[in-house]
Amino acid sequence: MNRPAAGGGLLVVGDVVTDVVARYGSVLAHGTDTAARIRTLPGGAGANVACWAVRSGCPEVRLLARAGAESADWHREELQRAGVRPFLAVDDTFPTATVIALVDAAAERTFLTDGGAVLRLAVEDFAPTMLDGVGRLHLSGYLLFAETSRAAALLALRTAVERDVPVSVDPASAGFLGELRPQRFLEFAEGAELLLPNADEARLLTGLPGPESAAAKLSRWFPRVVVTLGARGAVVAAGGEVIGRVPAPPVREPVDSTGAGDAFTGGFLAALLAGADDLAAAVEGCRAGAAAVAAVGGRPPPVR
Repeated sequence: MNRPAAGGGLLVVGDVVTDVVARYGSVLAHGTDTAARIRTLPGGAGANVACWAVRSGCPEVRLLARAGAESADWHREELQRAGVRPFLAVDDTFPTATVIALVDAAAERTFLTDGGAVLRLAVEDFAPTMLDGVGRLHLSGYLLFAETSRAAALLALRTAVERDVPVSVDPASAGFLGELRPQRFLEFAEGAELLLPNADEARLLTGLPGPESAAAKLSRWFPRVVVTLGARGAVVAAGGEVIGRVPAPPVREPVDSTGAGDAFTGGFLAALLAGADDLAAAVEGCRAGAAAVAAVGGRPPPVR
């Protein structure tokens, strides 16, 4: 199949989030204390993707998101430090989204999510000029779960399609996806040429139990689909069939799986923009995902 031409920058339309990551080593003791190591970090699926794309070699990465006035400066500075060009709309009414990530001894995470300003991203926050020089647009599916942010996301998607800029979408949350209803999500994401669900999201979207069959079915709706499988790598499908499966590098000591899927997406999109084919890009995505699991939080660890 014909792939979109490589080159250009990456625009991510998504979210910034204040992550409170609580890592605990035992079973949570209901009604009393459980010892934990707790850190407050910058996060958000869209912001994480943007930062990992920079770390993976993409020279021009932009992020459109909305943050609360109380922490917008901090988030802007952290994005700039990571090499991302932020377009942050500042919300004077709602605070920045906050996620409490409960991370167990196996590095698996459970999220408590307050969408805050994320879901108030407005059509006025997007400008077509943000796509100037851009080779790909990536949408965080979180924006599709609320009316206001959905209108902004769909405006960005339509504008990109009109300008022949390929669009990718990450379904973002199996929990919220179930509430929205899968069919509605698929309709909202129409026009994207690449879908990047994890295995749970792919099952929800198709009703099929296996990631391979789900990936193949989804690639009849979207030209290309990559289903991430965590420590088992990723499945790549196109034109209604699986074209390959890529293993993930082993992680000797997993610490925190928060943002591993975002890291995969950032690495994958950076590789596509550099000219890689889908399977080679999936290798780079898996490499970034493995690096994410070995560090706390959803952003790339500082370069030493």
